[in-house]
Amino acid sequence: MSSPQKTALVISAHSADFVWRAGGAITAHVKQGWKVRIICLSYGERGESAKLWRVPNMTMDRVKDTRQREAQAAADILGAEIEFWDLEDYPLRLSDDTLFRLVDTYRTLQPEFVLSHSEHDPYNFDHPLAMRAAQEARILAQAEGHNPGQKILGAPPIYAFEPHQTEQCQWQPNTFLDITDVWKLKRQAIECMAGQEHLWDYYTRVALQRGVQAKRNIGITAKRHIEYAEAYMRLTPLVVEQL
Repeated sequence: MSSPQKTALVISAHSADFVWRAGGAITAHVKQGWKVRIICLSYGERGESAKLWRVPNMTMDRVKDTRQREAQAAADILGAEIEFWDLEDYPLRLSDDTLFRLVDTYRTLQPEFVLSHSEHDPYNFDHPLAMRAAQEARILAQAEGHNPGQKILGAPPIYAFEPHQTEQCQWQPNTFLDITDVWKLKRQAIECMAGQEHLWDYYTRVALQRGVQAKRNIGITAKRHIEYAEAYMRLTPLVVEQL
C-alpha cells in the first residue's frame, strides 16, 4: 500500500510573490512527488502592476487578467496547483469568511509545511497581513471546537520566505534550501512575470547569494555543489529527539 501524497501550502499576498520567493521550494517538492497548492490572495493589481498601468487605456479587469495568466503560467512550470481569491490589494483585507475558507483549506489539504511572508514589512502592509492570516488559520484549524467532526490539523511548521528588504523587515534566515537542480525551472517561472521584469535579475542575484551562504553552512570543503538556494525564516520551533 503506497503512502499518502505529501502536501504543502503557499500563501501569497499577490500573484507574483510565490514565484520570486518560493518558486524553488515549490518545484523541488513537486519533483519529489508532493502536491503543492498556492493561494494568491490578490492579483497585486493596484500596487504591483505599475508597468501594466503605463499602457494607454488600461483597465482593472485587463490588469487582473494579465496577472492571472502570468501567475498561472508560472505555477504550471513549477508543477503546482494555484487558486486566485481576488481579495484586492493596497489594501488587502481579510474577512472572517475568508479566514474560515483558509481554515477549511488547511483541514482539507493537511499540509506538511506552510510558506508565507515575513511578519513585518514597512514597505508593504499586505505581506505581513497574509502571514498573520496563515498563522491564525493554522491555529483555528487545530481547534477541535471549530466545526466539530472535521479532521483537525496537526502542527505544520511555518516558514517566512525572503522579503525584498530583509533588514527592514526583521527577517533573519535560519533555513537554506538548495535549489540548484531546479533553478532553470524557477528562472523560467520568473520570466512569466512580464509585469515585473525589473525583478528578474534581482532575484537571480538573491538566489546566487543564498547559494554561497548555504554552501558556507555545510562547510566550504563539502563536496556537495550548491550554486542557487532559497532562504527561509522558520517561525515554529523544531522538536527533535537528538541534536
